[in-house]
Amino acid sequence: MTTVGTVPAVRSDADGRTLGPVMGLVAVTIGFTALGAWLGRDLSGGAGLALFIGVFALVFALSGAAARGREQLATGLLFALGLVLGLAIAPVLSDYASADPAALWQAAGLTATFVAGLGAYGYSTRRDLSSWARPLVWALLALLGFGIVAIFVSIPGGNLIWSIGGLVIFGGFTVYDFNRLRRGTDNAVLIASSIFLDVLNIFVFVLDLLGAGKRG
Repeated sequence: MTTVGTVPAVRSDADGRTLGPVMGLVAVTIGFTALGAWLGRDLSGGAGLALFIGVFALVFALSGAAARGREQLATGLLFALGLVLGLAIAPVLSDYASADPAALWQAAGLTATFVAGLGAYGYSTRRDLSSWARPLVWALLALLGFGIVAIFVSIPGGNLIWSIGGLVIFGGFTVYDFNRLRRGTDNAVLIASSIFLDVLNIFVFVLDLLGAGKRG
């Protein structure tokens, strides 16, 4: 068995034995996100932003638990991450639910289709896509920089650029993370957390894109 630092890595998943458990973790985490979104439906936007501090803390704690081989703790932290992220984005989802409830279902359907297609490619290809990691991280940093600039400077079509750029980047991360799953290069809980964050970000960007289309 190969290792990543002190973390036991999952075996190469060409036979599909790890795919089910990992996607099960992702599904349960999404369920906790939905619960958090329901519980936090009356939260203010400021409270949602404050909760993102907890999100970053949970991400670091999850990584640390996995690095120490504490799988049960890492799994619990993954579910807690889903719940807190649901609370954090609840004000935004509540606004969409009030203004255009159909957009939430459309975004969910498009996200499922997008992730399924890209995930299937990443999982089925025999190519080693580990070289994608650095360009994707730099692209994400560039997008975040663009977002900060767009707060202070009016950029024509800025919201569309932001949404499409986010979909391209997290689409790339989806392919990359499913490829990691197939190759067994990381801890199962860490891969599940990465795929969960891919799914959530794609959902948010699709929702924003639908909103931009309706506004445009």
